[in-house]
Amino acid sequence: MNQYSIELQAYKEQAINTMTSGEMLILLYEETIKRLKKAEILAYNSDYVNFEKEIKRTQEVITYLNSTLDRKYHISAELSRMYNFFNYQMARIIAGRNVELIKELIPLVEELKDAYKQADILSKRQGV
Repeated sequence: MNQYSIELQAYKEQAINTMTSGEMLILLYEETIKRLKKAEILAYNSDYVNFEKEIKRTQEVITYLNSTLDRKYHISAELSRMYNFFNYQMARIIAGRNVELIKELIPLVEELKDAYKQADILSKRQGV
């Protein structure tokens, strides 16, 4: 590793360590969207090995999000059902190499990301 790579890695780590939980959540949703889009491209290019890797990594992110829910809130049960649905759909995507399901999932994940973005903005304004 050269000095530039080391400094870049240190910068990334510092940026992540100073994020609010809302910012981290938004980043995870953005990562999910990015990986779904990448999987879509890989499927069109018949690169099914990397296609499956991207979908499986996306499943890991969704599973992580599900595991971090605070179950004392009613909304957590709803989010958990949605995350379980996402993972079910991703299993179907892998099984059938179904790009159409990816196209259906992306807007749902984007909608959640946008909702959290708005909530993060509101919480910052309110000093929460």
